[in-house]
Amino acid sequence: MKELIHKFSKSAVEAGCDEVGRGCLCGPVVAAAVILDENFDPYFVKDSKKLTAKVRWELDGYIRRHATEFAIAELPPAYIDHHNILNASIHAMHMALDQLQKRPEFIVVDGNRFHPYQNIAHQCIVKGDDKILSIAAASILAKNYRDRLMISLHEEFPDYGWNKNMGYATKQHRDALNRLGPTIHHRRSFRLEYELSVIEELDFENP
Repeated sequence: MKELIHKFSKSAVEAGCDEVGRGCLCGPVVAAAVILDENFDPYFVKDSKKLTAKVRWELDGYIRRHATEFAIAELPPAYIDHHNILNASIHAMHMALDQLQKRPEFIVVDGNRFHPYQNIAHQCIVKGDDKILSIAAASILAKNYRDRLMISLHEEFPDYGWNKNMGYATKQHRDALNRLGPTIHHRRSFRLEYELSVIEELDFENP
């Protein structure tokens, strides 16, 4: 397995950011920010999409215990509908950064879009969760946090299968939408045709 690098910058206090839930039909978008030091053991940390559910849950506790700092933030469907999913995703990352007690000197972000944060230099990295350790750690924390939330919401709305699909547009989810319509947790601004493009990339059997 390719080992992720600890930092993009050479000596700055660096925070890695990632979000999850961007392509979902319902539920919040969740972002995490993580600061790691040079002594953090990679311990099989990698992009959350490449981990089994069991390993991802084990790593969640490991990251929380050994990270220098971490924070998680979420924004609800109403905010996403009003501001669009890109702006909501970036704002959720800003909110996570706001919660860090230690001010980062450099920010690395998964993807190719980000809004400047408090005049701190940043670098967008495509597939950064497969390259930079702090981004991978952020992806794991955000994914697990959101999965817990969607499993909880499933108890209230069991017909949509959120305990398995986590709000993505699976057949069960689409069929339930056709029969029952949207819930208060659905994003009214999302077009179903757009969301279908992400389904094949996800493993819904390992929530």
